[in-house]
Parts: sequence; structure tokens; C-alpha cells
Amino acid sequence: MVITMSRTAPTVTVLGLNYPPEPTGIAPYTGAIARGLSQRGYKTHVVTTHPHYPEWRVKPGYGQWSRREHLDGVSLRRLRHYVPTRPTGVRRLLSEVSFGARLLFERWQRPRAVVAVSPALFSSSLAAARMRLLHRGTPLVVWVQDLYWLGLSETGQSAGRAGQVIKKTEGWLLRRADRVVVIHERFAQRVINDFSVPPDKVVVVRNWTHLPPAPDIDRAAARARLGWGEEAVVLHAGNMGIKQGLDNVLDAAQLAHDRGANVRFVLLGNGAEHARLVAEGAHIPNLQFIDPLPDAEFAEALGAADILLVNEKVGVSEMAVPSKLTSYFSTGNPVLAATDMRGITADEVRAADGGVVVKAGDPSALLDAAVKLASDPEESVRLGANGRRYRETVLDETFAIDQFATLLSRLIDGDGSK
Repeated sequence: MVITMSRTAPTVTVLGLNYPPEPTGIAPYTGAIARGLSQRGYKTHVVTTHPHYPEWRVKPGYGQWSRREHLDGVSLRRLRHYVPTRPTGVRRLLSEVSFGARLLFERWQRPRAVVAVSPALFSSSLAAARMRLLHRGTPLVVWVQDLYWLGLSETGQSAGRAGQVIKKTEGWLLRRADRVVVIHERFAQRVINDFSVPPDKVVVVRNWTHLPPAPDIDRAAARARLGWGEEAVVLHAGNMGIKQGLDNVLDAAQLAHDRGANVRFVLLGNGAEHARLVAEGAHIPNLQFIDPLPDAEFAEALGAADILLVNEKVGVSEMAVPSKLTSYFSTGNPVLAATDMRGITADEVRAADGGVVVKAGDPSALLDAAVKLASDPEESVRLGANGRRYRETVLDETFAIDQFATLLSRLIDGDGSK
């Protein structure tokens, strides 16, 4: 879909902490939306930071106070902000606030609409406050990838006055927005029920896979390059943070060794918990760590694995839809989800009929499910095919960006209907 503009192409400003070349998390989605809007006739301007995630270290070659780029038809402004080496608690908050402070004084090129990507709660809130002063009448869309307060609550970090401040700030931001775009129907209900956002302001736009179609690979050669043999490989790819609760995987790998199970657990990626996990898992023979890979090699690794793992901390249920699921479903391999049995991740795997769900924090159940899948190739093929079908229909990038473009067009033209 290409929107035909009868006048000068309207400027849309996108504000977000993360942007390509960051390979994981929210960055690929923000990049795809900005690029897709540009292709659909919008003059797209992005204000973001220097690439630093998931390593929490500014990528070599970046780090200037301010830097202009033009990528894929998108005008880009990168701002230096505080990047903590240990992104926990107050330090992470200061990181967001430092970006928000830069947003207060940065030029936004007179946007006809603003899209604020959240999380980045406090920087988005500062941007919304600026809009009330300097951009009255300009529509604000808040694109919710994760529910900030809910995430803190589910990981046991929301207690006390700080938690209440965060909840009130998030509620203020979401109610202030002209539209709240969420990535799942269950997010929509939480936004409506928890933050009193009117239902007609909430729009569901599903995430998609940011990887190219799964390549045809020489599976044996790929496995040999990765050091894999005939064992069943259970691969967890992506961020290694508190939410992922990856101690469960270390325990399952140790259990596999103790039982003599022919299963290898692989953790591919980086994140705040990476160094600790590597140190604590160094002695486990059935465990392997792989550093982040370029997109093509990443997709090859997903395709060469036997089972693709989503692992979540006990208590995590509603805060996010793991972005890795969209990539997992592209491969034709079955998904194994260790998560809350009634949570949003479990619902998504069941909706796709693309895998198996076991209880979070139960390494024995995780290992048993992996062994069972590995011993039933017909069922693995069936589940993998279902996941791929779900990705090609429900999780389609073109459809999602068309939804976003249509929403912005109506807001800019003053048509508030959905």
C-alpha cells in the first residue's frame, strides 16, 4: 500500500531509545515502521540514541553528542545519552531521563504526528509534556511494546513509592495519547482496565518477524560450524535479562547431563545477565553460549536447531509478547515455551499451535518436553509448519505497517474514527 499525498508529504516524527543497527528487542520494529512509513509517502524523521543494546555499550564508531544520518529514506538524529554498564534500577531510569532531557531541546521538524515508542516511559512522558507546550493539536501515538509498570510488577520490582510513580506516569502518558497502539489483544485489555484508557483510543497492531524468510540451509554444515552434533539442540535466542529467568535453562542443562540425556541447551545473544550466566554455567557440559550473530547467520542458527526456546521468569505473564516468537515461527521448527501457563506467551504459542508450553521455573518439565519433542519428529514437523503458517498470515509485516500508515493518515486528516 502506498498513500498518495495531495499536498506536501506530512512529517511524522518517531521517538524511541532503540533503532537499527541494534539487532534485537524493539529496534528492528522501530526501524521497520520508520522505513515503511517513508515508503508509503510520509516524510519520516526519527530521534533516537546511539546503538547500545543489548550489550549496554555504545557501538564503536558512534557516541557523538549529536549525529545525523539518512537511512532507507528516513531522516535520523542520534543523541548521546547516559548508558549504564549495569542497567538496573535507578541507573536505567537515569538513562531514560537523560534521553528525555535531550528530546526536550531537539528539533522535531514540525511534525504532523508524533509516534513515541514505549518502553522508554520517562523519555516518552517528557516528550508528551513538551507537546502540550509546543505542539498543541499535533496527534500523539504511543506505541506500546512492553507495559512498563506491569513488567516491574511481574519481576518483583514495583514495590514502594517508586512503583506508584511509575504506574501513575505510565497511566498519564497513555491517557494523554490520541491513540495507543498495542501489539496484542491482551495488552489492549490491560491498557483499558489498568490505566483507564478509553477503548476507542486503543488499536492492536501485531508485531512481525524482522528477519528475511528462513533460508534454505545445509543443515549438517551449519550444525558443524556451530559445534553441534547428533544431539537435540534447544536454542534460546535473544536478550538475556531478568525477564528471561535463564537460570531455569542452566538447571535444565545440568539435569540433562546428570540424566545422560542427549540434549544440548544453547543461549545465543547478550544482555544484562550474560556475564553472570556464563560464569555460573561454565561447568555444565550440556550448555553452550554463542555471541550475537549477524541476521543471516542468526537465521541460519535458528533453522539448524531442533527446538526453539522461550523461557520466562516465574511470575512473568502479561508484560510482553516475546519478539523472538515471530522469528521462531518463520523457521518451521517447533517452539518450546517455559512460561506462565495462563500468560500471554502461552496463549500465543497455543493460538499458533506451533509448540509446547511447560510451567516456568521447572527445569525437569523443560527437559522432559525437549526430550519428548526430539523423539517425535512427525509432531515436531507438524508444530513447525503450523507456526510458519501463523507467521505468514497473522504476523505479516506489510499488513501491520499498512495499519499504522492508515491510522496516522486519519489522525493527520482529523478523522478520529478507527
